[in-house]
Amino acid sequence: MYTPEVETRLREQASQIVARYPQGHERSALLPMLHLVQSEDGYVSADGIALCADVLGLTRPEVSAVATFYSQYKRHPNGDYNVGVCTNSLCAVMGGDQIWEAVEGHLQIGHDETTADGKITLERLECNAACDYAPVVMVNWEFFDNQTPESTIALVDNLIAGRPVAPTRGPNQIRTFKEISHLLAGFEDGLVDEGVGAGEASLRGLKIAQANCWTAPVANGAAPQGQEGQN
Repeated sequence: MYTPEVETRLREQASQIVARYPQGHERSALLPMLHLVQSEDGYVSADGIALCADVLGLTRPEVSAVATFYSQYKRHPNGDYNVGVCTNSLCAVMGGDQIWEAVEGHLQIGHDETTADGKITLERLECNAACDYAPVVMVNWEFFDNQTPESTIALVDNLIAGRPVAPTRGPNQIRTFKEISHLLAGFEDGLVDEGVGAGEASLRGLKIAQANCWTAPVANGAAPQGQEGQN
């Protein structure tokens, strides 16, 4: 059970989350509230489920049904750093499978397993939505682009050793799983503008469009600027 101090704090923050939603739609607050629970416990605990159910007037099975549907919600203690290796088509072709095999062997854990020191939880991901930087690894949902087996092993070793680690894009230093869960609950950490926001590969199409004065079609279906009369 939560201590009275912790429960009071969680209920106060849960009330702030609920207040973001229109009256009559309070149960929509469940998703960020589950992240709030993870920011405290490191996973969606039984105590957290009970608290969410009580605040939102839901049953525990209703809360559990949501918590077990989405992969970002963990049902057992997660490591400080959730390391996700993409092995979907493009990343696999570019070396994602080799990265997975190397890191799995190096850490001696498999998918959704955690190192004995509680530092790393390893996850095999279907897609990181960053195919222009394949193969990609994510740590607590921050991007590490164009990875190799060697660079990823160095990455997890640095995390385990407690050395500062900066993602390719995002804040200047990786935050812990609990800290990121608090951010996902909707409580800003002030780092939204820190570090690199978008890389060269993501911006290349935009630059080509700007150089050619291409724009998106207007609402009435007219051709984009610079493409009139083209078939």
